[in-house]
Amino acid sequence: MKLSQPYQPLLFRILHGLIGLFVLCAIGTAFWTYDTYDGRWGRIPLPRFEAIESIHGTFGLYVLLLFPLFALYAFHRGQQRLIQQDSLQKLIQVGKPIWWYTLHRLTNTIVILALTFALFSGKMMDEKWLPNGELNHTWYYIHLISWVTMVLCVALHLLMVVRVGGRSLLTSMLNWQYRERDRPTLWLGHFLNWWNDLQLVVVANWLQSASTLKVLEAIVLFSIAAAWIIPLFK
Repeated sequence: MKLSQPYQPLLFRILHGLIGLFVLCAIGTAFWTYDTYDGRWGRIPLPRFEAIESIHGTFGLYVLLLFPLFALYAFHRGQQRLIQQDSLQKLIQVGKPIWWYTLHRLTNTIVILALTFALFSGKMMDEKWLPNGELNHTWYYIHLISWVTMVLCVALHLLMVVRVGGRSLLTSMLNWQYRERDRPTLWLGHFLNWWNDLQLVVVANWLQSASTLKVLEAIVLFSIAAAWIIPLFK
């Protein structure tokens, strides 16, 4: 591994890679689903494949299962990659390197929120709506908006990665070498240490010193939990 190449923790690379793959598959199958059952705002000559909605839902489920782990990692171990308390002040320094890095962190944060929006709106839908020709449900329109949002956010995220880190940052996500502290056999111990620290006192301190990241983390985790619970009462 070249010394000039930034190092990405192994767990981050695995979670980011799997979620990225499933998100891209979900985006592609979402358009195919729209093209098969709807197409009111334009379509391309894709073959009609009625099972595509189920395939899209499967990819969405994979993302939903992995996303809580990724969100917890991002808001704790990876919080330096997200929006900071002084991000607004740094955005004033237009054109400077810190401005680009701040935009990158802001984009990373927006992608997490956009994915939360897409997952939640998808879980609010009924799989029978589209096959039955029921295309005017509010949650269907909201999920379509979330699709457009995800496409834009993923494109912006990739552009910012290239602008800030270039080829070295992109290739660092594909490098399977890892440092001793990142060995998979140590992950359980790291998790148990984190869990032992998660006590009522810590939660109380968290609430007393709520930062932007903590508020966003609460919104994301609450939305994920609600995405599982609300459909049970439909």
